[in-house]
Amino acid sequence: MNPLCPHAEPFWVAGEAFSAQEIQDLLGPYLSDERHARIRDVIAQRTYSIVPVTEGLYDRGNVSAVMRSAEAMGCQPLHMIDTSKAFKEAKRVTQGADKWLDIRIWKDTASCVEFLRRHGYRIVVTHVRKAKPIAEVRFDVPTAIFFGNEKTGTSEELLEAANDRVMVPMQGFTRSFNISVAAALCLYHIQQDRLRRLGRHGDLDEETRHLLTASFYLRGVPNAEEILLEMRTKRGASPDGKAKNNA
Repeated sequence: MNPLCPHAEPFWVAGEAFSAQEIQDLLGPYLSDERHARIRDVIAQRTYSIVPVTEGLYDRGNVSAVMRSAEAMGCQPLHMIDTSKAFKEAKRVTQGADKWLDIRIWKDTASCVEFLRRHGYRIVVTHVRKAKPIAEVRFDVPTAIFFGNEKTGTSEELLEAANDRVMVPMQGFTRSFNISVAAALCLYHIQQDRLRRLGRHGDLDEETRHLLTASFYLRGVPNAEEILLEMRTKRGASPDGKAKNNA
């Protein structure tokens, strides 16, 4: 299982432990056949191998737009380096994308970079100076791609830590894209690069797919917690998620 996947058994719901299978069994009837199929299709295209990371973005609309692009392009994790205050997403811009992502917030750049490096991720930073066209970089290996803030870009600390700097070539007088546009272009290119090189973008193993399915059921079924607790009571299950022996 990918080390960036935050989901593990048991799942704790209101102090009660549930297995991934139990969650799927109990919540499955509350989803339509179409929704079941959609969740399967989405998970088949998901990856933890590409991690979008925002550093110091202060415009909530831009951060939310990055979230929306990341989710649409199959990235399951999204990390945010926020040294100011807790982020509150702009709901009108995310269109609910934040609900389906595994978001992690860091208070400083060094900790985020160290964590990703320790887990085998290459550090790629978007920048306009001394940067390669993004097409010259391969994305068939675990990669964290960083996007800097709207005013000053990525920090010098991050630039020094980078394995590669990349840019999206531009032909006009404009010197840079809006950060949300740059992120969408980069993440689309990364998806296409992985499809060309690997034949697929999604790369979750069976265990991770199983856990993520349970997580999506929890996120996607209204009042999921109440349903799980009520159904467990009716079934006479024990707190570890196994049915009691009433014999």
